[in-house]
Amino acid sequence: MNYALETSAAAPFTEVSIESVLLDADLFVKYRSPEKAFSLLRESMERSPRSVPLREKMREICITQKNLDEAARQCLALVSLYIGREDFDLAYDRLQEAKLLDPRISVAPGLEAIRRARRPDFVVTRDKSPVNVRTDVTFAGNLSLVSIFDAVQVIENSRMTGLLVIKSDLHLASVSFNVGKIVDADGNGHNGVKAFREIIEINSGTFEFTTSETEFTVVINISSNTNFLLDVLTELDNERAEKQGLRNLNVEDF
Repeated sequence: MNYALETSAAAPFTEVSIESVLLDADLFVKYRSPEKAFSLLRESMERSPRSVPLREKMREICITQKNLDEAARQCLALVSLYIGREDFDLAYDRLQEAKLLDPRISVAPGLEAIRRARRPDFVVTRDKSPVNVRTDVTFAGNLSLVSIFDAVQVIENSRMTGLLVIKSDLHLASVSFNVGKIVDADGNGHNGVKAFREIIEINSGTFEFTTSETEFTVVINISSNTNFLLDVLTELDNERAEKQGLRNLNVEDF
């Protein structure tokens, strides 16, 4: 093995020594010694905690070896690193993957961090939706053509478990499904019903759905997606009508 441990333990790895660590980690796995690969990568990350290649390799090996909790932790660490690099597409991907690996994770803080970090040139205008839609997911689309209601219906009819991620110029959000039923939502720092009330009114941007082998924690406990959607829409309509009525009363006072 040739990962240059002759350098000071306190000094970060160079690019060359990181490449050596990655190669050695692959060799350990190839020769059925994954625990040695984990040990090597952990020691290396202690010296270079912001190394994306090291964390990506740890994530990759953890997934292969079914160490899903550690893989999810590495995904969350990578979200922060990719945000720092302004590589928001990869930040989205790793955040979504963390949720799929460990359904207990709330993606709301990560989505909010990405939203706050986005530069103006990453934000589309109101009359133009993002055109880049991933093709490595179960299904995806543009919300100007396929509504959230239609997406929910497809997931429900197919009885799929997974995560629906919604991206627009003003929102970054997700909805979790167990066997086709809505069980949670995250967006703009909120979760549960409060987040879904905002999500249901998004009508521009894109969505991506990825299936999960593990069910998500039930935060929104409902018997029917359709009834839940109708109830939320009715509440929103009533609140708007009430606010409009109050505004009219205020105008008549003058």
